[in-house]
Amino acid sequence: MAGKKSKKKDKPEKPSKKAKKAAVVAGSATPGDKKKKAGKSGAKAGAAKKAAKPVSPLAPAAFPDLPTVAGVEFASAEAGVRYRGREDVMLIRLAPGTTLAGVFTRSATRAAPVLDCQAKMRRGRAGESGAAIIVNAGNANAFSGAAGVEAVAAVTGAVGEALGIPAGRVFSASTGVIGEPLPHDRITAAIDTLKEKLSPDGIAGAARAFMTTDTFPKGAGAVVQTAGGPVSIAGIAKGSGMIAPDMATMLVYIFTDAALPAAGLQKMLSRLNARSFNAITVDGDTSTSDTVMLAATGQGPAITDLRGKDARAFERALEGVMRDLAHQVVRDGEGATKFVEITVTGAASAEDARRVAMAIANSPLVKTAIAGEDANWGRIVMAVGKSGAQADRDRLAIRFGDIAVAADGQRAEDYSEADAAAYMKRQELQIGVDLGIGRGRFTAWTCDLTHGYIDINADYRS
Repeated sequence: MAGKKSKKKDKPEKPSKKAKKAAVVAGSATPGDKKKKAGKSGAKAGAAKKAAKPVSPLAPAAFPDLPTVAGVEFASAEAGVRYRGREDVMLIRLAPGTTLAGVFTRSATRAAPVLDCQAKMRRGRAGESGAAIIVNAGNANAFSGAAGVEAVAAVTGAVGEALGIPAGRVFSASTGVIGEPLPHDRITAAIDTLKEKLSPDGIAGAARAFMTTDTFPKGAGAVVQTAGGPVSIAGIAKGSGMIAPDMATMLVYIFTDAALPAAGLQKMLSRLNARSFNAITVDGDTSTSDTVMLAATGQGPAITDLRGKDARAFERALEGVMRDLAHQVVRDGEGATKFVEITVTGAASAEDARRVAMAIANSPLVKTAIAGEDANWGRIVMAVGKSGAQADRDRLAIRFGDIAVAADGQRAEDYSEADAAAYMKRQELQIGVDLGIGRGRFTAWTCDLTHGYIDINADYRS
């Protein structure tokens, strides 16, 4: 699925002293003029550099053709919240009778939109009046005090009025810079345009509109055959950095036309979330705005027996969509050049397996070794030891793909450094760790840590 592109760039050749001198003579400008021109050209070059954001080498070839979900309409527009010359706000309208489920960050500094969504979810996940979701990029409306709460009320109230939906059924999210007031008037000014553009076919535009440091829009879908006919599932996500989920991750919106009870939908989402979005990490930092929402419009076949064949088939397909979106977030990790799967087996418990997997996935030493294509498996031993999980050095085994690296507390007898080094050059890697203690297992996904991550985050606000 991922397109493979060359990673290295040739260094520009330095001009000779003679060439530099010739350039000065040809320019016939004063030193002051030269400084001004250099400053202007430098600023232009800097702007051009930031504008030309390279697409991740791990990105899929194109945004997928997603199934149309009856009862869902999408629109996107340019509000100018932070960015110029691109759409940065998206609106989703959900049909009357839609049931909702959601999981949200447990960060102690949750953003105002997250708190508002949680409160509305507690009051009820089903409604005959329909529902709406509005999301902006460029400003997280987090750590924004009373003004942030007022901004949420203004935006959700305006959407409710425009669409004839109670404000209590309008859910918002914001993503971007933390700590700056949200210019909500720019969003409300775009609502009429958004309403006019609402269409069942607007999902790709919506996926692009809430991107921040993302380099590609993320979408996934599936169609499930049930006794009552086909059921469609389609989802979109954004996320690239500040990814280390805690009950959710990034911003993710998934839709189905199945008719499902709200309580069953919530249980299903929470269960699958643990094996998808809660199993990825890019940089170990949990966002203030993490949200995953699942909407069932009820416009298609009903799934009433949540233990029956249809429900099991639906859940498998939903898990596939969620995992696909989670993987795309990792593939778009800031500066990422490698996609890494870490599977831990033989742990005393599933939770211990998770501790070990995430300790490896979040280790800067492991991630930089992967970026440098260095088969430094000793750093994995270190991560296992620091994880807090029960471990026995003399039972530990490590593999890179099919290559046995370590076993029984020491380097594997037939270990080949050349083979391991060659394996590390792959774009997609599998690291296996067997603790040899019990039956607990967990799989996590991460990416490498490159200088590109520093380049993106060192001047994120400038």
